[in-house]
Amino acid sequence: MSPKRPDADVPPGLLLVDKAGGMTSHDVVARARRALSVRKVGHAGTLDPMATGLLVLGVGSATRLLGHVGGHDKTYEATIRLGQATVTDDREGELLSTASTAHLDDDAVRAALAAQTGPLQQVPSAVSAVKVDGRRSYDRVRAGETVELAARPVTVHRLEVHDLRRPEPDLVDVDVTVECTAGTYIRAIARDAGTALGVGGHLTALRRTASGPFTVAQAGPVEDSAASLLAGGGPGFLGLTHAARLVFPERVLTAEEATALGYGQRIPSTGAGGLHAAVDPDGRLVALVEDAGRSAKVTVGFPPA
Repeated sequence: MSPKRPDADVPPGLLLVDKAGGMTSHDVVARARRALSVRKVGHAGTLDPMATGLLVLGVGSATRLLGHVGGHDKTYEATIRLGQATVTDDREGELLSTASTAHLDDDAVRAALAAQTGPLQQVPSAVSAVKVDGRRSYDRVRAGETVELAARPVTVHRLEVHDLRRPEPDLVDVDVTVECTAGTYIRAIARDAGTALGVGGHLTALRRTASGPFTVAQAGPVEDSAASLLAGGGPGFLGLTHAARLVFPERVLTAEEATALGYGQRIPSTGAGGLHAAVDPDGRLVALVEDAGRSAKVTVGFPPA
């Protein structure tokens, strides 16, 4: 067996990808790896194969940011179909039930969706990436197991209805914008609103338009974003330091502080809470630091290349 080739020497950073429908998040990561000749690529939160829109990838040492980037609020554009329930709570799943929506007026639909805002105890779809005893829920369902997931706290900050229409007399389609915390399932919102109305519901379209400070307007196809990285800049690529500055408050280091952090030592605290992007005088991200009493400690380090 031939040895693995070393990774290409490329700058670390984030790729902002506008994922096409029909691709898994793993598919996008695999394409980025091929385009860059780099194995160390990861993503900050999955998108369902049916979904399109913003997927944030980390390359090289920027993968260390992903656990912090993925926890930010998300914004989605979606279409909810009322009158049909599916196994997956989206259009790709087998139809479970149908019920006429002819008796529902627009006010009833809007009220059911309004009830899906604020703090919620939401049960994820059984066909999801949630792990149950170490295995993905969707793997257990595909193996024929019955999976019942526990409710989890999420918050829907905003659910705005843009359009209600009836493609058929017994169905209602609703176009919405949803702003929510990470971990919220838009499929579950469709399911639960349909259940509350007694007619069932599922998603027919889903597009992520924002994740934290990043938007789909900044993104491009994965190969284009990778090409921007290889060119040293361009649409769809954010260098490591720039990306960190967008996500975290910046702490400007002295040369002495940068050296100390590089050795894993603590430096004086600033009294500002939370993680900060610690940047040296040359503009290089040294670490994410956090105050711990009278000193600040390294939470994630970024050694020089």
